[in-house]
Amino acid sequence: MFNRRDAQESLLNSDSQFLKTVGRDTFYGFLSEHRHGIFRDDDFAFLYCRNNGRPSVPPSILALSLLLQIYNKVSDDEAARRAHFDLQWQVALGIPVGSQPFVKSTLQMFRSQLILHETARDIFMKSLSYAKRIGYLKSRKMKLALDTTPIFGRGAVKDTYNLLADGIKKLITVLAKLEATEPGAWACEHDLSRYLAVSIKGTTHINWDNEPERNAFLHGIVADAERLLLLARDSRSAYSKNSPEDEEIQKAADLLSQLLVQDVERTENGISAIKQGVAKDRVVSVTDPEGRHGRKSSHQRFDGHKAAIAVDTQSQIITAVSVLPGNGHDHTGALDLVKESEENTGNTVQLTIGDCAYGDGRTRKEFKDAGRSLVAKAPRIVSREGKFSKEDFTFDSTRNVVECPSGVRTAKWRKGAKSASGDRYRDFIFPKSTCHACPIAEQCVKHPGKDYRIFRVHPQEELL
Repeated sequence: MFNRRDAQESLLNSDSQFLKTVGRDTFYGFLSEHRHGIFRDDDFAFLYCRNNGRPSVPPSILALSLLLQIYNKVSDDEAARRAHFDLQWQVALGIPVGSQPFVKSTLQMFRSQLILHETARDIFMKSLSYAKRIGYLKSRKMKLALDTTPIFGRGAVKDTYNLLADGIKKLITVLAKLEATEPGAWACEHDLSRYLAVSIKGTTHINWDNEPERNAFLHGIVADAERLLLLARDSRSAYSKNSPEDEEIQKAADLLSQLLVQDVERTENGISAIKQGVAKDRVVSVTDPEGRHGRKSSHQRFDGHKAAIAVDTQSQIITAVSVLPGNGHDHTGALDLVKESEENTGNTVQLTIGDCAYGDGRTRKEFKDAGRSLVAKAPRIVSREGKFSKEDFTFDSTRNVVECPSGVRTAKWRKGAKSASGDRYRDFIFPKSTCHACPIAEQCVKHPGKDYRIFRVHPQEELL
């Protein structure tokens, strides 16, 4: 049942006694002094029953706790502990010292309700409005910084065998529900019961070091998956096209089909085998099918999504947020973040700043075409193992002429490979005879007397 904070603040509340100790100029002190303006209980009343049930934890406390959780980068369990024991948290929340305002499951349920009712964005917009109202976010021309941060997926990431089994189980559950049957009974009727186990590998006794046995086991899973897809096709014929039932079956069937395509290939003798390498845009979890393999760096990988964030550099307030696939490029939707920041704040963006990930030619061109300023480090030119690099050559974009370190010029070029934007590079070619006879060829080409040099020009070379 919906429950508000007591309008009469108790003298026993932590902030009444320890705000000065924690510090008014800290994040905790800021939340303590502004919590009533940032989050009001009535803003969340629609999430609760009005007339029965146990009184809820005041939702404004839970909303503040979610902010504190992100600020301190802690788990749900640790957030519940800090609200109970951490003086800084208790001052920010405005609760008595030593009180336990909520348990982990309460915080998890509150977050789930926000996501389910798509109200997280409303809270974000209210926080921006409040920042403007108190003068923290002033009306002016802004400088924005763009960046991304990993969102680690909560879905279970499994190997190919169990991932396929999860896809089969998901489709079984959908078909059983539409036939008003328990999944266990439906699976038993169609000889698919083994896929309802927690781990299909855990219930199978084979020699996992024996490749033919592994492939035979996988082949059986693939055969069952393909048979189930045929059953799904027959089941769809009983419903009108694009009906809710038809779309539910198709969604689960498409997921299973994608799992088969990305992870399995047929050998010459017709037996299924796991594909070598990682498929592009690979689904990593049935419970989080939009999650992807991503990288924090060349050495650190994660599974999940990316949060793309725009921050006003002066106030440090986040002005826009979007979610990208874990394997998406950081610069995806960069211009959209800038436009959204202007809509959210009512301020004009004067300059956008990003790291090297935003320094590609396509992003620069998008900003230039939109009449906007972007500052981003250009991608590093790859070294040629002690040979002359691209920076040692001179490119005259007006005359379309390239001059090498030896003083030789060329205007001859051919179409090269496609860039990320789909436009082709231009490859300027130096004369073979000149390169072969060049006295400094050893500093330029791998095999002097045989090779000749090519100078590659990016479609957005001048912008880069």
